[in-house]
Amino acid sequence: MTDEHTTEVENLPVNSCWELLHEAGVGRLAVWVEDHPDIFPVNFVVDHGSLVFRSAEGTKVSAALSDVPVALEIDGYDAADGTAWSVVARGRAERIRSIEGLMDTVDLPLFPWQAGPKGIFVRIVPELVTGRRFPAADPEVWRTPLSGVRRASEE
Repeated sequence: MTDEHTTEVENLPVNSCWELLHEAGVGRLAVWVEDHPDIFPVNFVVDHGSLVFRSAEGTKVSAALSDVPVALEIDGYDAADGTAWSVVARGRAERIRSIEGLMDTVDLPLFPWQAGPKGIFVRIVPELVTGRRFPAADPEVWRTPLSGVRRASEE
């Protein structure tokens, strides 16, 4: 268990970031939509140094395949040692269209949570992968005299 007063942040080596990406399976895809950022949950897999997800046509896919780079973020908590971690992969997304590319990805264990046709395969080729690990603060550290006080309804 970590010392509760330790606040040191460990910058993770790239290989550790990829290990965490391999284990995750679900992340948040950050894209630029018209004049604002947006974020979408995606089920993904690591495939030969890239991240692949499948989806249907829509805002997420249109924005991801635009000329603007995307980011995929995952995070987690290790209860055994009381640490939290976060990994961000930044790069460009591309639609997988070639027969060879589709044949390589159709067998990947991609299982979207939402039912329906998901015939578009998208590959994110990261230009930068970064991550951090840090001791998770005890929630009591953030408690104030007003914590837990009943608030009036906003109605």
